Amino acid sequence: MRIKQGYKVREMAGENVVVARGCGTVDLTNIITFNDSALLLWNALADREFEAEDAARILLDNYSVEALTAERDARAWVNRMIECDLVESK
Repeated sequence: MRIKQGYKVREMAGENVVVARGCGTVDLTNIITFNDSALLLWNALADREFEAEDAARILLDNYSVEALTAERDARAWVNRMIECDLVESK
């Protein structure tokens, strides 16, 4: 999978918010925000193909967590990205 083109993360009021590039209006009923680890994954995986295992590896490399925790958190992040329609399949 790959993060869809046309989205970027901006800091707004202290929050990391996903916004559509070039969109003149903002739908405030559906705001997607990232915590620090979600932002790390977004930045590390932007512009490349990835799987949940790649995200887990990034978490393991950057945080003191066990492999099972990294895998669970990476899958949760990927699933949320799919739910929010922010990724596309190969």
